[in-house]
Amino acid sequence: MMANEGKGKTVVVGLSGGVDSAVAALLLKRQGWNVVGLFMKNWEDDDDDEYCSSRQDLIDVMSVADTIGIDVEVVNFAKEYRERVFSIFLEEYRVGRTPNPDVLCNSEIKFKAFLDHALRMGADRIATGHYAGVREANDRFQLLKAGDGVKDQSYFLHRLNQRQLSKTLFPLADLYKREVRGIASDAGLHVALKKDSTGICFIGERPFKEFLMRYLPPQKGEIRGLDDDRLLGEHDGLTYATLGQRKGLRIGGVKGGKSSASGDHEAWFVARKDTTRNILYVVQGHEHPALFSGDLAANQLSWIADEAPSTHWVYGAKTRYRQADAPCEIEGFDADGCRISFAAPQWAVTPGQSVVVYESRVCLGGGVIL
Repeated sequence: MMANEGKGKTVVVGLSGGVDSAVAALLLKRQGWNVVGLFMKNWEDDDDDEYCSSRQDLIDVMSVADTIGIDVEVVNFAKEYRERVFSIFLEEYRVGRTPNPDVLCNSEIKFKAFLDHALRMGADRIATGHYAGVREANDRFQLLKAGDGVKDQSYFLHRLNQRQLSKTLFPLADLYKREVRGIASDAGLHVALKKDSTGICFIGERPFKEFLMRYLPPQKGEIRGLDDDRLLGEHDGLTYATLGQRKGLRIGGVKGGKSSASGDHEAWFVARKDTTRNILYVVQGHEHPALFSGDLAANQLSWIADEAPSTHWVYGAKTRYRQADAPCEIEGFDADGCRISFAAPQWAVTPGQSVVVYESRVCLGGGVIL
């Protein structure tokens, strides 16, 4: 962006209390935009300082706004979050899938409820501190990978549509995280070294299994070996397990199991869920064939250009965040979704997670793995 590009225009920046959104607001102000900060309050069930840091985050937002010299509005989207994100999140877990709440949170809250609210405020654009890019090409808006490949968040933004992208700015598109922290430090922003937030979108960092148990009670069942149907232990509920999971199974090594190079028994990994019989099947070894899939089916498709990509064309796709793009092709579409095949089998392809398709730097969209 050029200096003074935003002169006479208003942008509402979603401020989270972290360094990324703070620097996004700072850069836009330097570019001449009339910047207004907006802090979203979206979780109220147990808003305490142990897990939910919203009070401290708001304090940080106000401090950043004071340093930059912008106004801040606080808005409560807790009702929208519960209806549009959390209820779906729980239902997916209830039926044994593993959803990605950040994907829904972006499409339904950060770029829908937030966008609509900002436009009612008179904004010309909204902005966030996401590491991603947007550009206009051939009368369409494209979502791009960030310059910082380690921090790229386009995977979580793949459900954004043309309207949302046309109104969105990503000031950090070409910056590396270290540069962002440096800008914050030079500007005297006290959040320059603040730790990045993790955990469930807007709910915070907490013991995840215990959190789910509050909403989805345990339903104990058997853990069995997929190769020999041997009874190995007991699980607390298929809800709390995900494909490829290693930790928390409480079955340890089993005498007679495969041995690793060190002589210890290889770790167990979740390979399959039998929701009809409430059985969790596991295998030994990270490279067990049962953990790999050569193709997948996906539904709830969302394509950024408002049209589906061509079939039988080589793309790259991720079936989980922080995964390298895997060469693939879309074999075809039907009323329920599409099927994607990979050049090499992919590890722990998990129902409920998102498969996101790319053509070089351009994120085309994706769907939910079945």
